[in-house]
Amino acid sequence: MQSESVIVPDHTWLAEVGKSSGENASDCYQCLKCSSGCPVTFAMDYLPHQIIHMIRMGLKDEVLKSSSIWLCTSCETCTTRCPNNIDIAKIMDAMRMTSIKSGLKVGEKRVPIFHNTFLSSIKSKGKVYELGMIGKYTLKSGDAVSKLKSGSLFDEAKLGWQMFKKGKLKLFPKKIKGRKEIKRLFKKTGEEA
Repeated sequence: MQSESVIVPDHTWLAEVGKSSGENASDCYQCLKCSSGCPVTFAMDYLPHQIIHMIRMGLKDEVLKSSSIWLCTSCETCTTRCPNNIDIAKIMDAMRMTSIKSGLKVGEKRVPIFHNTFLSSIKSKGKVYELGMIGKYTLKSGDAVSKLKSGSLFDEAKLGWQMFKKGKLKLFPKKIKGRKEIKRLFKKTGEEA
């Protein structure tokens, strides 16, 4: 008789997820409402309800390496639809932070670079400075050379110029008054940017 392998849930990690997100993933009863409402499931390797189930099963590495946690747009449709009031978007955000801290190789290598560049812009300016952020992202992601070779960098520059002419893109960053409060929030949450 062949023995079947049994997955034993890692309750320690489930508790860590609860502590980092403030949410109880074990309240999920897999109704699939989060996944059926998510606008980006077409691009995900695991659907939101599957991520929650994987958390409950203790599949830490699989969750932290998944592209789904990075593709989540935090639109909170899943959270709104959850009959048990689980803030799934908050769990996804906590998984992104945990993934960064873990040092594991992630499924979408450019998305964490974008995430960090975005947060860095907010941390330093108090709001997003799009022109500086996209320039920094293009350099950090290694896309500059390939975009230059393909000609898409020129196309993006033309689009940027059109946006600038319509007042949608600012040449210089504007800082907000509450920058100290923003920096304090980053420090309080331990968020690196």
